[in-house]
Amino acid sequence: MLYTPLKLRNIELKNRWVMSPMCMYSCKDGVANDFHFVHYGSRAQGGTGLIMVEATGVVPDGRITNKCMGIWNEEQAAALKKIVDFVHGNSESKIGIQLAHAGRKGSTWNGKQISLEEGWKTVAPSPIPYEESERIPHELTVEEIRDLVKSFKVAAKRAIDAGFDLIELHAAHGYLIHQFLSPLSNVRTDEYGGSLENRSRFLMEIVEAVNELLDENHPLFVRISGTEYAENGWDLDESVELSRMLKQKNVDLIDVSSGGNIHGARISVFDGYQVPFASKIKKEAEIKTGAVGMITSAEQAEEILQNGDADLIFIAREILRNPYIAVRNAFKTEEKCFFPAQYDRAKI
Repeated sequence: MLYTPLKLRNIELKNRWVMSPMCMYSCKDGVANDFHFVHYGSRAQGGTGLIMVEATGVVPDGRITNKCMGIWNEEQAAALKKIVDFVHGNSESKIGIQLAHAGRKGSTWNGKQISLEEGWKTVAPSPIPYEESERIPHELTVEEIRDLVKSFKVAAKRAIDAGFDLIELHAAHGYLIHQFLSPLSNVRTDEYGGSLENRSRFLMEIVEAVNELLDENHPLFVRISGTEYAENGWDLDESVELSRMLKQKNVDLIDVSSGGNIHGARISVFDGYQVPFASKIKKEAEIKTGAVGMITSAEQAEEILQNGDADLIFIAREILRNPYIAVRNAFKTEEKCFFPAQYDRAKI
């Protein structure tokens, strides 16, 4: 199944391999550069069905660090278009972008909050810092929340104009959308807090706004944390219910990760440790899912697909080690997978 195409709206992925979005912390003023051109282009040359560009800030203070990627201006969009055009012109890969806002986990470097002089005032649904030692984030007003919804929409428009095939919204890993979802980081008493419906409202408004721009040639993914590994926190049952809601909003796939919102949460990490989350959401919410997390071999990926646990395989660290994982496995199994004509002699 790894080399079976998958259709999402009107686009077809040639195989089920996905380069997972991974921050590279290598931009100046949010602008992609030659490193990113080679980084993403090489994975497309390796036959990966879908390339996902890293978490990209929709506003300057939506970044995790001051070296993270952005798409709040035209210079940034133009740099990304260069990458998109190369992928489309020199491979069979599709390419998507993950739109993000870090919220209270922004203004950091090497996992530590930096000074206001170097960074910026962070924002959150409630005035609760990620770590007790950090500055208290600004509690967003309803008007500010609605402005951020518009910022996601404007960023999505820039991404579409740059030629991206699909959009993913980052609602995982303790960043702003996840902060709204969790009852531990969101203690608001207005329409954006309390019930699951209210805590999901920010995400739903972003989904609706972005989907106003997307046609049948541009699918929409949402990455969520299946659980945050904390008592009374965001859990898998709420993730299933949220996924049902997102399906009704014309979301095409749930990219299922976990954790990130609660400092010090204890997580047992092992090969494929997040696959059961993707499996439960796929089966109970009846929506396509992507599995991610310590998936390191084609055999493991194939088993996940054959078991019906997910529809796409998101590869992170392993694809950093081996940009050609998709096509190299195809050599062994004699599956059809893109390989540059210039490299044909290496098949023998």
